[in-house]
Amino acid sequence: MHIPDGFLSGEAVAVGWAAGAAGLAVCLRNVHAEQRERDLPVAGLAAAFFLVGDAPLFPIAVGTQGHLLGGLLAVALLGPWLGAVTIAVVSAIQAVVLGDGGITTLGLGIVNLALLPAFVGYPLLRGLERLLPRTPGGIAVAAGGAAWVCVVLASVLFFVEFSLGAVVEIDGSTVAAGTIGVYAVLGIVEGVITALILRAVLGVRPDLVRIGGAVRAARAKESLGRLRTEGGGP
Repeated sequence: MHIPDGFLSGEAVAVGWAAGAAGLAVCLRNVHAEQRERDLPVAGLAAAFFLVGDAPLFPIAVGTQGHLLGGLLAVALLGPWLGAVTIAVVSAIQAVVLGDGGITTLGLGIVNLALLPAFVGYPLLRGLERLLPRTPGGIAVAAGGAAWVCVVLASVLFFVEFSLGAVVEIDGSTVAAGTIGVYAVLGIVEGVITALILRAVLGVRPDLVRIGGAVRAARAKESLGRLRTEGGGP
């Protein structure tokens, strides 16, 4: 879902950079306010994972492929602000080093892949979390659903950007089928992978997961109860 150089007008590129820079500024300001010491090593490992995980292309239909995005998983693990910054760094490396998407269109890529999960996906995840059991399984299901929504919304944004900013006339139905249709299917894969990874991490190290506060609290309460039982306390 990266946009190559030369496909969009200068106005569209400028809007993308302005929106991306403004959103990242908000994220960076909040990262400094909420950062935990343990988050930076996890962010580095997550960035490496997303670089590798985004590389495989999944065949969806004849001549059509897609790749995982990872934005919702990042904000679930790291919180909305550091998660967005991590995905933005990954997107920049992909564009500059790997040639995956253009450099001039990187601003729009950051909006689609990093800022959308932070400003839309994370609140959605929190909302779904309240509707489901506050268990590792419930949180994983909420994350999987939110991941699918983020992937589909990112593909819709991509389609809108391409439709409004393309330098040549395009067939809207073809672009829609090749993006929204493809990523609606790929979003199911991303949702399942997101849920499985979060479920596994919450099962062994909930302290590493920003979204795992309820699991940490439940385990702390359970440990306190065992200590009281073993110590004969009230």
